[in-house]
Order: sequence, then C-alpha cells, then structure tokens
Amino acid sequence: MNPIVRPVKKESFKTRAARDFRRNSMIYLMLLPVVAFYAVFHYGPLYGLQIAFKNFSAGLGIWNSPWVGFDHFIEFFNGFFFERVVTNTIILGLYDLIFVFPASIVLALMLNEVRNRMFKRTVQSITYIPHFISVVVVVGMLVDFLSVDGLINQLIAYFGGKPISFMRLPEWFRTIYTSSAIWQGIGWGSIIYLAAISNIDPSLYEAAKVDGAGRWKQMLMITLPGIMPTVIILLILRIGSFMALQDEKILIMYNPVTYETADVIGTYVYRKGILEASYSFSAAVGMFNSLINFVLLFGANYLSKRFTETKLW
Repeated sequence: MNPIVRPVKKESFKTRAARDFRRNSMIYLMLLPVVAFYAVFHYGPLYGLQIAFKNFSAGLGIWNSPWVGFDHFIEFFNGFFFERVVTNTIILGLYDLIFVFPASIVLALMLNEVRNRMFKRTVQSITYIPHFISVVVVVGMLVDFLSVDGLINQLIAYFGGKPISFMRLPEWFRTIYTSSAIWQGIGWGSIIYLAAISNIDPSLYEAAKVDGAGRWKQMLMITLPGIMPTVIILLILRIGSFMALQDEKILIMYNPVTYETADVIGTYVYRKGILEASYSFSAAVGMFNSLINFVLLFGANYLSKRFTETKLW
C-alpha cells in the first residue's frame, strides 16, 4: 500500500519575513543605522532634484516654485561653457581609466613577485600613506614642489633648464592632476588585487613550474587570469563614476588661468550653484552628469555580461 503524500502548505512572504526577523533581530538592528544613513543623506535629497525642472525661489520653496520643464538643460546644452566642461571632464575621465586604474594592478603584480618580505612590506606601507593625506595637504605639497622656486624647478635649473610655472600653465594641469591621482591611490588600490592574488590556488603555479613556465609566463597565464574577475568588477564601477572626478581637488588646484583644461562639470556646478546662487541650473547640470554615469554603468555591466561571465547584477 502506497503511503499518503500530503501537500506541503506554502508559507506566505509575510510569515517567512516575520520568522526571519525574529531569528536575526540583532543583525537587523545592526543594519538599522546604515539604512537610516542612506535614507537620510542619499535618498532624502532626491526630493530636491525636482528644482532642476523649476525656477527655484527660496521664498516659495521647492514645492511652490514654478515649473519650467527642460529649460535649464537646454540652456546648459546651448551655453558657452558646455563644450569646454564636457570635453575636460571626458579627457580627465579617460586619463583616469588609462593611467590611474591600471597603476594599482601593475603595483600588485610587481609586489607579488617580490620575495623579500621586509622590502615588500616597506613598499606597501610607503605607497599606502598618500591615501590618508587630505586633499588640501596634497594640493599644498603640489604647489610647494611645482612653484617657480620649488624643488622640481630647482632640479630643472640644476640641469640647465628654465623654470616652468606648472600651476599656471593650462597644458600642465591634466598631467599634474593624473600623476598626483596615481600617487594618492596606487597603494590603496593594490590591496584588493593582492587579496585576489592570495586566493589563487598555489598548485597552479607548481604545475606551471613543472611545465617549464618562468615567472613572467606564470604571471601572464595564472596570476592575471586569476584576478581578472576582480579587475572587471572594479573596472565596471570605475566606468560608472567616469564623469565623477575629484572635484574638490580640482577646485583647490585650478585658477582662472587654467580653466581652459581644468574646468569640469563638477567645478562648473559649484560656481553656478554656490557662487552665483543658480540652484535650479546647477541641479540640472548635476543631474545630466549623474545620468551619464548611470548610463555608462549599465552599459559597462551589459557588455561585461555579454562577453564575459563577470557582472555586477
């Protein structure tokens, strides 16, 4: 005689959620400050984005200010500074992807090949330190080193060259910005790649040695493919912030003489919003910048999902 199989009653989502909350109440309690932080400081301000489509008046408030549709966006697209700020933002974003992003990968690969542990730790400590220096101090150091009577110009003069006013020449701004970004982030960025390298199975290196592979081929055939998923994920995130540069650093570094190559969307938003009190216009420009980053993030993730097995979601 066959046993009677009774159908299992499916629990509702509400029942399962209540049971999970009772079981993990302390974990949810620990999560509460994080949720509150994002709700107040990240999602709450989204309410103010509507002023990008209004002529905001402090007397009328956000809700009662008159709607103007896309007028501020059209004004920005037809504006005199549109081409300059967008071009500068794209160029500095490309410099970041081409020079700053791979620098941490190269350092991690080089440190992985170092066998002297004392030397390796010393290099790691030295390269981590710039990450903890404030932007104001970093720019102050740049001004001191690159001034007409600074260390760099003294070296140039020692070898017979003429002093260069680096901080007042537009053609030098991108080089200074990018090279200082590499100096600030190369050590800190290498931490994730070193952690990824440490997770690679050591037996793969042993097998490669048996097959006669040298250190160079081991790095190319084992180490690089081993960290490639991490590289792709971080690259997608980097592309998602392509138009979001270190605006506060540029604000301290640049001056009207270098606007030609230094003025980006972030600094333009600051001038229009804070200095000229054009809140609606600056909100529209900032929204345009954020939308570009949003599209780039989805596009990068889509391409990664299509051509590799690595994706954010």
